[in-house]
Amino acid sequence: MKQFDYRRAHDVDGALALLAADPDARFLGGGTNLVDLMKTGVERPARLVDLRELPLDRVERTSDGGLRVGATVTNSDLAAHPYVRRHYPALTQAVLAGASGQLRNMATVGGNLLQRTRCGYFTDVSRPCNKRAPGSGCPAVSGEHHNHAVLGASDHCVAVHPSDMGVALTAFDAVVSYETPDGPGRTPVTDFYLPVGDTPHRETTLPPGALITHITLPPAPAARSRYRKVRERASYAFAIGSVAAALTVEDGRVREARLALGAVASRPWRARAAEAVLTGAPADGTTFAAAADAELAAARPLPRNGYKVPLMRNLVVSVLTELAEGDAR
Repeated sequence: MKQFDYRRAHDVDGALALLAADPDARFLGGGTNLVDLMKTGVERPARLVDLRELPLDRVERTSDGGLRVGATVTNSDLAAHPYVRRHYPALTQAVLAGASGQLRNMATVGGNLLQRTRCGYFTDVSRPCNKRAPGSGCPAVSGEHHNHAVLGASDHCVAVHPSDMGVALTAFDAVVSYETPDGPGRTPVTDFYLPVGDTPHRETTLPPGALITHITLPPAPAARSRYRKVRERASYAFAIGSVAAALTVEDGRVREARLALGAVASRPWRARAAEAVLTGAPADGTTFAAAADAELAAARPLPRNGYKVPLMRNLVVSVLTELAEGDAR
């Protein structure tokens, strides 16, 4: 690991100043992703700016019934919060599915959103990778890619975004707020992550030197929501497919639907085509299958990850059916 300077910030302005003073500095939250990448030599910051003493560790209700979550709130505290558990159950389920208890106790909300989209080629500095070394190539396209993207990928990168929490936040239309030396900004999570295109090393729209301060969730769209994750072992594994969904059913028809998919693209994937099929249609298996098919029609699997298409179809139908049957009871 490269030697680095360490500073602890006590307020937002101080954190921004410390980062601006060194172009090779990085913000440090829980360190559950950054420190791992430093150990492998992928990240080589000259300075770490510790954010854990910033006053950004609260979960608060907003005046309209939504939620404001500070960037340094730990994943454990977010998942356990009574208002989150009651009104945004898919978010609690996503966070609890994300890692071990020890990691959730350290990982922060802001850091979770900024964890790198990665695969084994990215973390192996002896191999080429367009995300790590732009223009060097993507060996996963013809190599090991069984858990790689089937939607929105390009020849430049086929890695999938690893966040479980990000999938639920995408379904709930969360908004990311941040501070920069030039003032504050905000962007919806659905616009926060960039399409992979031919610049996979650029992952988010966050301006250089910016610090995420909090996430805002609008009032929950439905009383019932679910997050379901499929993985290759029962614990501590990244998803091979996941779904976050919220559904409102009235008189047997879907009044409102929110749907996001995970582990299928370089970013949490908002299933707009599926939502369009669902809205106003009968809340039954035929509709749910048609919605899944509409979204997955754009899938372009690689030779060894085609299993993800039927897996995601079945997962979408199963989660929506569970939500619809719950509303009917």
